[in-house]
Amino acid sequence: MENLLRVEHMSISFIQYQSGVSRQRMNAVRDLSLAVDAGQVVAVVGASGSGKSLLAHGILHLLPYNAAMEGTLLYRGEPLTPKRAENLRGSEIVLVPQGVTYLDPLMKVGEQIRKGKKEAKSFQRCREVLSRYDLNIRTERLYPFELSGGMARRVLISTAVVEFPRLIIADEPTPGLDTRAAGRILSHFRQLADEGAGVLLITHELESALSIADRVVVLYAGETVEEAAPCDFTSKHLRHPYTKALWNAMPQNGFLPIPGAQPRASEITEGCLFAPRCSRCLPECTAGVIPYLSTGSGRVRCLRWKEGGVQ
Repeated sequence: MENLLRVEHMSISFIQYQSGVSRQRMNAVRDLSLAVDAGQVVAVVGASGSGKSLLAHGILHLLPYNAAMEGTLLYRGEPLTPKRAENLRGSEIVLVPQGVTYLDPLMKVGEQIRKGKKEAKSFQRCREVLSRYDLNIRTERLYPFELSGGMARRVLISTAVVEFPRLIIADEPTPGLDTRAAGRILSHFRQLADEGAGVLLITHELESALSIADRVVVLYAGETVEEAAPCDFTSKHLRHPYTKALWNAMPQNGFLPIPGAQPRASEITEGCLFAPRCSRCLPECTAGVIPYLSTGSGRVRCLRWKEGGVQ
């Protein structure tokens, strides 16, 4: 398989002004690494504030003016620079955004999918993608306010895939939808991957991610803490205590919460960011850099694994 996207040691920080002219640097993403291959769905999961959407905007170089990004970002083996990202956005690399408010309320659906093009092949392609997502030809003439939530989500996907993209970044594509509607939306992304595209699915819904993903990457406070196959969850071969906590917190697994909360960007320190909440924390977990280690079938950022794979 072709390696489409590789992110290594991505960090994103923001400069915030406090009283007067004093400034503070906020490290929102500290050490984030992952890869997406052609034909693969990679799901990125984590709580709100863990850096999921910042990852998407960092890849696309759509961060605000007061942000600074470091690390290695490669697309098809070449650096994904701001200029290259600008040239590829909307064609080879597309974003399915989190909110349906990205649809222009004053423009009909067909015009938005065609991106203003009026030649016959654009109309034909528009109808092809609408049909693919079970939207009839009358949808072309509707305004966004006339769409149901599920229809609006499918229109967003249509606007993204009309140009046959290679890499699709879906940022929380199913909020507010019932289980059945969300499942249909996710099945569309699985189908796009099966046809050869790479899909980076950003979500806080672990159960949904496991239903379509080839790999699952878990974020905590701006760091990748584990990469695992979906079967590692069902077979209980998870390695990081936070990933185990996510799994145990699902309703069908007992809905077992753990005390504490994810640290805010201003509270990030050295060592393992999960250490204050970890019942198996070692003294050395609270200082220095915790390496992101290969496990054979994935990766994990945990000194317990470094000691010999203790579960």
